[in-house]
Amino acid sequence: MAEVLHRVGIDLGERSYSIDIGQGLLPAAATFAACPKAAQAVIVTNTTVAPLYARQLQAALAARYAQVRTVVLPDGEAYKDWQTLNLIFDALLQHGCDRKTVLFALGGGVVGDMTGFAAASYMRGVPFVQIPTTLLSQVDSSVGGKTAINHPLGKNMIGAFYQPQLVVCDLDTLATLPERELSAGLAEVIKYGPIADMDFLAWLEHNIDALRQQDKAALAHAVKRSVEIKAWVVGQDEKESGLRAILNFGHTFGHAIEAGMGYGNWLHGEGVGAGMVMAAHLSQRLGLVDAAFVERLTHLIERAGLPTRGPILDTQDNAGAYLEHMRVDKKAEAGDIRFVLIDGPGKAVVRSAPDALVREVINACCAPASVGA
Repeated sequence: MAEVLHRVGIDLGERSYSIDIGQGLLPAAATFAACPKAAQAVIVTNTTVAPLYARQLQAALAARYAQVRTVVLPDGEAYKDWQTLNLIFDALLQHGCDRKTVLFALGGGVVGDMTGFAAASYMRGVPFVQIPTTLLSQVDSSVGGKTAINHPLGKNMIGAFYQPQLVVCDLDTLATLPERELSAGLAEVIKYGPIADMDFLAWLEHNIDALRQQDKAALAHAVKRSVEIKAWVVGQDEKESGLRAILNFGHTFGHAIEAGMGYGNWLHGEGVGAGMVMAAHLSQRLGLVDAAFVERLTHLIERAGLPTRGPILDTQDNAGAYLEHMRVDKKAEAGDIRFVLIDGPGKAVVRSAPDALVREVINACCAPASVGA
């Protein structure tokens, strides 16, 4: 039975929408009653999620759309590229989809990002709905309208800001999530504490075991609070001209790890987990937080099942390899790397740091890669 436990609104004027959090939402036709009407709906999913949930969603959408088609993409960060994106465009054109056709992103962050980018681009914009099936996508990537694909030289470097019509977070879909993917999602949950809400960080410390055991009440609260914080930030700064950049805590280091290791070898959340530790150490070396805060955050990340040390990207000059990748980060300005740092617990700041200091942090916080299947 469908039950909306929480509804969080994101205030963007005419582009405002809600994030529904609950159980039994995906297979319920009523969940999508407010979605735009059209002759066709197109579900975009991947080879892992399609066998689990595509039929349920098809049945739910059949009550509203005369034709419901499905596009199945290969699974993994390695396929977040132009070639895979074109599979979506190929299907839309082959089936004569018009600019009222509604796209439904059924999957994790890769599916959501690619579907959103396709929706932003096809006929200069068609409506889309996010149905995130991973914890990471429920608490972060499905909310806020960032859509993108990767380039070999940088993660999420080609994309657009394009808001969905609705986000549906069905907690039941997390039951099929592998343990490693769940931990990766917890990285994006944990980040909200240091940057915005230390009470939430304390709650996570008390409930991290329950979250890893998929306690539904704990998951519902974690998703709700994460989405509330992100919705507030995006409402203030939709296109990341200032405040929204704080949501990238740990991501400058994390994106370098993902690119340097080859997309898909480290999960996004794993890179962010190690990246948050590195960013916390950099914050300490700049005198913004004390060693106790760094130790507290590191311990929580470790308890979440995440790596707390970055991998070696280059045995000759590891720090240099990190810096090279970070210089093409989206926050970089004229080659000047900008880091999200903790300016006292619960408050973030975006600023640069001397390369020599960054090198010290990288050298102190890296070890041979140890994550993976």
